[in-house]
Amino acid sequence: MHIPKDLVAASATPIVLSILQKEDSYGYAIIRKVQDISDNQMAWTDGMLYPVLHRLESAGFIDSYWKESLNGRRRKYYHITEAGIDECEILISQWDIVHRALHRLLHGKADD
Repeated sequence: MHIPKDLVAASATPIVLSILQKEDSYGYAIIRKVQDISDNQMAWTDGMLYPVLHRLESAGFIDSYWKESLNGRRRKYYHITEAGIDECEILISQWDIVHRALHRLLHGKADD
């Protein structure tokens, strides 16, 4: 199924923040995690992810640091901040409202 760019863009911030709440991660691992959790329905690219990461870092929602991997390669890791945790909770609440509204419409409970 094709997911429109605007829906991918709207969901990117809460998805990235939710991933980083579980553990610090680097760009390629985040892309792979999104593919995994979406059963390969969401295929993010570097060109889509890194602007999101830079925006989140500028906003103070994440920090970054360099770390050497087991194979000696340096990777830039991202870590969620307290402000990022707060923002993630707000965004998840907003998505829950949208999801409930769609669910009610689809299941005939719009008049509840």
